[in-house]
Amino acid sequence: MKHLITTLGALAFAGSLAFAEDKPAAPPPGGPGGRERPNPEEAFKKLDANSDKSVSLEEFKAGPRGQRDPARAEEVFKKMDKDSDGKLTLEEFKAARPPRGPGGGGGGKRGEKPPGQ
Repeated sequence: MKHLITTLGALAFAGSLAFAEDKPAAPPPGGPGGRERPNPEEAFKKLDANSDKSVSLEEFKAGPRGQRDPARAEEVFKKMDKDSDGKLTLEEFKAARPPRGPGGGGGGKRGEKPPGQ
């Protein structure tokens, strides 16, 4: 009896797969890699360890980018720090992070220019 129930269950499962509609998989949230990109305000707040409304080089290097490649993080920080005062304001931080997604201009690969530029 157990064997019959198991066999019927397997046949029912196989039958349902035969009628399943083939749909392309949805893209992962946040774009390639499946990582959700936090909004700039949240990311800035996480980096601002001492809550002084600015991110120092040390705070920036303690973040995810700095943990991956501290030397590269320092280069990126210096490019983002438009007034060269050694700290990032929320405005500087947001200006360096173009929006992603449809109509956001950030849908290409890193380093690529959007079409028409």
